[in-house]
Amino acid sequence: MNRISIKCIQLSVFLFWGTWGLCAQTDTTSSMQRYDIKMSLDDVINTAHDQSPSAILAKHNFLVNYWEYRTYKAQFLPALNLSANLGQYNRSLTPVQSSETGEINYVDNNNLRNTLSLSIDQNIPFTGGTISVITSLSRLDQYSPENVLTYNSQPVNVYYTQPIRAYNSLKWQKKIEPKRYELAKREYLESMESISVYAATYFFDLLIAQEKLKIARISQKNTEQLYNIAQERFKIGSITRDEVLQLKQRLLSDNLAIQDNQLSEMMAMIKLRTFLGYNENVNIVLTVPPQNSGLSLNIEDVMMRVNENSSYLLSNEINKLSAEQEVARSKANSGLKASLYAQFGLNQVAHDLGGAYQSPLDQEVLGLSVSLPIIDWGLGRGGVKVAKSKSQVVEIQTQQTINSMRENVILKVLQFNIQGGQCEVSAEADEVGRSRYQSTKERFMNGSIGVLELNNAQTEMDNASIRYLQDLSNYWIYYYNIRRLTLYDYLTGEKIDEDFGELSGEHKE
Repeated sequence: MNRISIKCIQLSVFLFWGTWGLCAQTDTTSSMQRYDIKMSLDDVINTAHDQSPSAILAKHNFLVNYWEYRTYKAQFLPALNLSANLGQYNRSLTPVQSSETGEINYVDNNNLRNTLSLSIDQNIPFTGGTISVITSLSRLDQYSPENVLTYNSQPVNVYYTQPIRAYNSLKWQKKIEPKRYELAKREYLESMESISVYAATYFFDLLIAQEKLKIARISQKNTEQLYNIAQERFKIGSITRDEVLQLKQRLLSDNLAIQDNQLSEMMAMIKLRTFLGYNENVNIVLTVPPQNSGLSLNIEDVMMRVNENSSYLLSNEINKLSAEQEVARSKANSGLKASLYAQFGLNQVAHDLGGAYQSPLDQEVLGLSVSLPIIDWGLGRGGVKVAKSKSQVVEIQTQQTINSMRENVILKVLQFNIQGGQCEVSAEADEVGRSRYQSTKERFMNGSIGVLELNNAQTEMDNASIRYLQDLSNYWIYYYNIRRLTLYDYLTGEKIDEDFGELSGEHKE
């Protein structure tokens, strides 16, 4: 290979790697490109409801309860069951006792049995019984001591079993399970409202951090401008060196504040992005939400909504029913136990399949089984006493829960109503602080006041701005906490609800 060929190969490799590197750099740059998303408080909450990991977890928790409820409902529907015992081959010595002499002889048994049955089973919730309709066919191939083929048919058989003085689980499930499903719905809605509370908290954490960073940057810019003016005024002797140094110190403090607030803003941004399910390429820009100053809540109205919509009263009711259920179970498990069973049907035996279904014979079975413990050393009675004591404990705890909930509602409503007034005051203080600082800044530039008055005006303006956002944060967080308690939107005047058919996928089936 000559030198020209080698140079051509080197040039080709260089061009290839250069092009590849440029493409790779372009892809990396595009994949790491950051973009801004401007979001209001409602946008953050709606996004959290749609795609946050917490919302997805709440949905799947509800789906668990939904399928448990569907399983419960299936118990009350007739079940069609097919069962088969195929290829049961038996070759063994079977003992046979003579009816005349009582002598036992062992004979060679060699057979193959196949059985097929189809049944419809139905539970009866009111009585706790079970009724079944069964049809079955058996084939027995006997190979020894004689070669015989036998069919045994049961065209129809009706079985009924009825426990007497027994624990009826279906009866109690019918009382409790619909309430559990309704509780699951309310708990899902409360979980989503809890997500609203967290979303509002992260929203205002980032909003305040962004505002502090904005204030620090504006303050640094203003201080730098005033510091330059102060230096010129110092040269002509209109201000002292101490005042110039005060502005210099203020400028250094502003630079440090920018760095501190940048870190705080970054941490708040990460928390909100993670909560909403965004990656690090998203930069969220927030807008300040308004305050609904005209909204004032009534304690009794809020308490009424809590009793109607929230999960706590329904949960108390389920706990009381569960306690009563355990008392009934303990009573049923102690003392007399009885069960009535009945069977009516047709059957026939023949050596051919057609004959097995000709002129079937009727069969009836009726019986009663009884069980009564004579000595149980107080086991049954003790179980009943324990269940009754637990029921009384649940009753007391329920009343305590109601009292605690009422106290919590009163506190939340008072906090919200007071916070509305505080927001109005802090909003006015924010406007006054801005006006005062602007006036003070003009007076400083005119030389009528010193640096100390200017610094005080700027500090009070900055504090007023942050105080307003903090009060606004408390206002909305209090509001969403009340929404979670009441499952009611007081701004729209509507009950908070969800299309649970769509959520569970029923509309797709």
